[in-house]
Amino acid sequence: MFNSDSPEGELVETWQRFVQGVLGVLALAGAGVMAHYYAPPETSGLERQVHQLTSQVADLERQQSFSPAALDNARESVAYVYGIYHLSGHAESFRARVSGTGFVVAPGLLATNRHVAEPWYGDRKVAAALRHGGSPVLEELVAYFPGSPLPVKLETAVVAEHADLAVLRLEATVFTKKLRPLVLSQTLPHVGESVSVLAYPMGVTGMVAKSPAVVYERLSSHFDDADTAGELAALSLIRPSATFGHIGDVTSDKLIYDAPTARGGSGGPVLNQSGEVVGINSAYIDGFSGGTLGITAAQLRPLLETAKRE
Repeated sequence: MFNSDSPEGELVETWQRFVQGVLGVLALAGAGVMAHYYAPPETSGLERQVHQLTSQVADLERQQSFSPAALDNARESVAYVYGIYHLSGHAESFRARVSGTGFVVAPGLLATNRHVAEPWYGDRKVAAALRHGGSPVLEELVAYFPGSPLPVKLETAVVAEHADLAVLRLEATVFTKKLRPLVLSQTLPHVGESVSVLAYPMGVTGMVAKSPAVVYERLSSHFDDADTAGELAALSLIRPSATFGHIGDVTSDKLIYDAPTARGGSGGPVLNQSGEVVGINSAYIDGFSGGTLGITAAQLRPLLETAKRE
């Protein structure tokens, strides 16, 4: 026999322990314990559910990633634009109001749509009258900003020749000199990216509708005019609404998104999650919830440079 204290004895004991371990593993395998390791349960369905939930959570996080403070700060630079114009020198002369939105894009300058700055732009009926000797006359164009009880006079600085864009000059006052310009994004947004539109949908009517009950009862029967806008301004009720959506498509000069808008929302800034302007709200397609149209900020940039030089 080998002495357990001898090297030969230690070798035999090690070999015995190894054989016993192997036999134990084989016994466990025969009992089906190892089968659980080699045949994991079906998890593909669960993995799909987890992936879907993860995507939904990520989407919600993107939608909620807009900073409330950043949006509130941006709202201060977004104005309700009101104007009156008439067509003279033609048999079908008429007088009409214009309601829209604009935003401070540089010190003393306001960006908006051309059809807000020149309400007759793109109007086929007016275009026909102009061809027959009619002449449009802009009687008044003013901007109402949040926090100001008084309107700010506007003058046209420059309008785009082939795009629905315009830059207006703000009347220089102590208030307007404090307004913070919104930053234009240097890049185009991507399809699926979250955006927010700040605007005045339905103009005075929309602001009256969301006013306190006492004010609503008094102003709901009033006309959508400068007097009503003045009362809202005096009560600090001039405030743009924020709507949210996603980019559906991007071209070289246009954005398509599903953030809701309406008449009066023309000219409002389309903001990305960083609070930068990626577009200018321009129009919407009736009957199609994803058919809100904007003009890319890149189209505004050369117009702004021209206005700064003048």
